[in-house]
Amino acid sequence: MRIIAKSTLREFWQIHPDAEIALVGWYEKISKRDYNTPQEIIADFKGADFVGNDRIVFNIARNKFRLIVAFNYHFKAGWVKFVGTHKEYDKVDAKTVDFN
Repeated sequence: MRIIAKSTLREFWQIHPDAEIALVGWYEKISKRDYNTPQEIIADFKGADFVGNDRIVFNIARNKFRLIVAFNYHFKAGWVKFVGTHKEYDKVDAKTVDFN
């Protein structure tokens, strides 16, 4: 899958260095496969949840951080919609949150 935009992840781990290893690992793993359904992604990422609107929430760094990605399986691409602390995640709607 192509992930748009890795720069968003990089900006986040520059502020939260303890997220870097987990985010880089997530990016490397998801970039190596093409997925056709949310279930295929969830099978590879235990603890990830499909929340609707083609979005999956990933637990990062043992659930210290959350990552929301919207996927288009036809184009084999995922768009980062949110990355933040667990506390920040609790304040957003995972189905509609978007970076501006």
